[in-house]
Amino acid sequence: MKDLALIMPVYNEEEAIKNVIEIWIDELNKYDIDYNIIVYNDGSKDKTFENLNNLVKSYQQLVVIDKINSGHGPTVLQGYKEQCDKYNWIFQIDSDNEMGNEGFKHLWEKRANYDFLIGTRDNRIQPLARKIISLTSRLTIRLFYGKNGPYDVNSPYRLMRTDKFKNLYNIIPEDTFAPNVIISGFVANKHINFYEYPVECKLRQTGEVSIKNFKLFKAAVKSFMQTIKFSRKIKGI
Repeated sequence: MKDLALIMPVYNEEEAIKNVIEIWIDELNKYDIDYNIIVYNDGSKDKTFENLNNLVKSYQQLVVIDKINSGHGPTVLQGYKEQCDKYNWIFQIDSDNEMGNEGFKHLWEKRANYDFLIGTRDNRIQPLARKIISLTSRLTIRLFYGKNGPYDVNSPYRLMRTDKFKNLYNIIPEDTFAPNVIISGFVANKHINFYEYPVECKLRQTGEVSIKNFKLFKAAVKSFMQTIKFSRKIKGI
């Protein structure tokens, strides 16, 4: 098995994707890691896929998987399911560069003592609606999964030891809107040894958030219901 799979979902990031990939390749090349960056192109409508294919020609560590659009959560989950048997660790990061490479070294160096290491979004600027959703997600985990879990339950900056999570990945429904929230709930419920570290969350410089306004509210309701429903399955894992 290889050491690390960096899973990155991407949708309509033609302006940023080259810079983001190169930042992470430069970062991972600093360490003695046998790794791949596996990018899941979630049906982008711009030139993201074309730009990724150009990058593959220059970087042998880069793997690009093109797929029909299904949304961020199902795409991330697909990556977990498909890669967990091939790598000892999975690191998930988003493609918008809101959370950069600054925290990776610290998490990677701490991994021997933990099974789940998460970058908490530091100095995050959110509109009120997203603040309410983040708070509700955190409370949902505390009420239905357990109190001793990570604070930033949906952070897209997480390093996971695959042998601790692959059974979980494989039973989370494929259409789950926020699988990372459920994974954080699993950490709390099963008392998984975890570590949190603040990583600066910057404003995105290109593109825009794909879910907002009424769609954001509908997505949040769906996520909460799925998270609560799945809590009944936790005992069997």
